Amino acid sequence: MLALRKVSLAFGGAPLLDEVSLDLRPGERICLLGRNGSGKTSLFRLLLGELRPDGGEVHRPAGCRVAALPQVVPADLGGTVAEVVAAGLEAGLAEWEREPRLRRVLGEHGLDGATPFAGLSAGMKRRVLLARCLAGAPDVLLLDEPTNHLDLPAIRALEDRLQRFAGTLFFITHDRAFLRNLANRILELDRGSLLSWDCDYTTYLERREAHLLGEERQRAEADKKLAREEAWIREGIKARRTRNEGRVRRLKALREEHRARRDRLGSVRMEVEDAERSGEKVIVAEAVTCGYGGDPVIREFSCVLRRGDRIGLVGPNGAGKSTLLKVLLGEKPPTAGRVVHGTNLRVAYFDQLRERLDESASLVENLAGGNETVEINGRTRHVMSYLQDFLFTPDRARGPVRELSGGERNRLLLARLLTRPCNLLVLDEPTNDLDLETLELLEDLLGDYGGTLLLVSHDRAFLDQVVTDLWILEGDGAVQRMAGGYSDYEALLRRREAAAAPPERRDSNGGGRKPKTRKFLNRERWELEALPGEIEALETEQAALTERLADPGFHAEGGDGPAAVQVRLREIEAELEARFARWEALEQLRQELEG
Repeated sequence: MLALRKVSLAFGGAPLLDEVSLDLRPGERICLLGRNGSGKTSLFRLLLGELRPDGGEVHRPAGCRVAALPQVVPADLGGTVAEVVAAGLEAGLAEWEREPRLRRVLGEHGLDGATPFAGLSAGMKRRVLLARCLAGAPDVLLLDEPTNHLDLPAIRALEDRLQRFAGTLFFITHDRAFLRNLANRILELDRGSLLSWDCDYTTYLERREAHLLGEERQRAEADKKLAREEAWIREGIKARRTRNEGRVRRLKALREEHRARRDRLGSVRMEVEDAERSGEKVIVAEAVTCGYGGDPVIREFSCVLRRGDRIGLVGPNGAGKSTLLKVLLGEKPPTAGRVVHGTNLRVAYFDQLRERLDESASLVENLAGGNETVEINGRTRHVMSYLQDFLFTPDRARGPVRELSGGERNRLLLARLLTRPCNLLVLDEPTNDLDLETLELLEDLLGDYGGTLLLVSHDRAFLDQVVTDLWILEGDGAVQRMAGGYSDYEALLRRREAAAAPPERRDSNGGGRKPKTRKFLNRERWELEALPGEIEALETEQAALTERLADPGFHAEGGDGPAAVQVRLREIEAELEARFARWEALEQLRQELEG
């Protein structure tokens, strides 16, 4: 398969890759992790052959078929969906095989071959490009942020397809649920080195923590040794020169080792610029209907958004999530109904499509508009110091925005957003392209935020960590509401799918004879009658614990209380799923046996 042999790569600064070696083994599902700007996409392009290394060798065996899904959709790609997908079929495929294969691939991915590619949404374009990748049955599939712009149903479908992929999968992602469900080997690009962890993501986190602690202890010991030797050399060489030359040489080696050391990139430091508290009722919507061109996407939606609510909006692309946000914020008038804002409302709205950056201006100019300072929670900060909190060096801060990676752009957008005083924080897809450490720090920030939160996200782990309630838009104009995070919604979807699936009917007697029937047993009847009460009790406990988690005072108490509640909520989720499945099975059996 593909391999790197002592590959080095740099773009003027410290090397992104420093004599890195790598083998991709058949059947592996490998995820590449690393901080924004560490060189993940550069390594991806080396494997693809789009970059040449400064040193070393990229080895691709003859006949190895490689397909890739880049992070950015090519701007010059045109034609119909069928034409784009057909470009991925094997070059040597016979003409009589091409058409049936193409129809099969389009059907598997739910694509209309006659649709013009250029008119599709960003998420649909990525689905088409993935179909093109898989059309040629590649030996190696390279994916750079494959879940970007995909909605939750599309991400689940993508996971299912990749679980069935027989070749080697190499992917970069910030989606932790996607990573957990797929990867069986983790690669971490850190300070020019590539570390390999032959395990799943959960095990990797444990092993990595131990590795970093070991590295810290080793460096501390080396620093002590260097300090002792520096003290010795300052005292002067008291014995004969020949006896001390070796010690001097060792001191020089220690100095060189210390100079060559590359420290880990620090952590982002974030805080929200708080405004005074809003009124108890933040937003009230009364029978709101809205849409475009007379076609409503939201129908008769009513709600009372209260101070401290933490709401996640989920649903397919095009279902109306961003439209609903704009109506609630007063940016788009409803076609029917009304929206009333509470008192003292200060809104900070993160919208990747609306928040524009001046590509030619510097980061400093984009953040502060020529000012040298910004104000955060009553404290004046120099703009350079503030940008360093978001891991931008002074040189980077003075450079133009066009040189930033996708993750760095998102960090800059967040830095600018968080300078705005707010008591209602509205985030529309804030997690795209952020590295995992920054994602987790953003989760912590939102966990401590005392205002009201509205969040649109396709990141399942992020939703589970941040929100306490969901608004579910499924494209029919209705908005359903439920307590909990994405895991609760996913359990609901599984129950629906199980209910919609035809019951399995097995003819165990053979020969086409009807299976022997039996009565619905008394113990089964008693169990069926008891299940609704058990489900109700679990749901009551779930609601109480969820309300407790939503109380900022509970988190302020410290201790293990919040973590224990989260554990219990996960246990309740599993117990509810098992009881609902058992209830459905028993009810179906009763109907079959008693008519």
